[in-house]
Amino acid sequence: MIKINIRNANIYTVLSLLFLISGIGFYLYWGVRYGVWADIGLYALTSLLLLAGLFGLILSLLDKNDESKE
Repeated sequence: MIKINIRNANIYTVLSLLFLISGIGFYLYWGVRYGVWADIGLYALTSLLLLAGLFGLILSLLDKNDESKE
């Protein structure tokens, strides 16, 4: 079973949060600045930043148990 523990926070967690915030911020900035909310390039970069942030958060906060069930 996968367990996420906030006590495992490190520099990678901070970097992942920055990716997540920059993805949301970029999407909002671009939409307000250029008035375009549906653009394939906008979706491509935003999805890359958001997915990197989400996967980074999950991977950096996983509880690392060395229990092997044999």
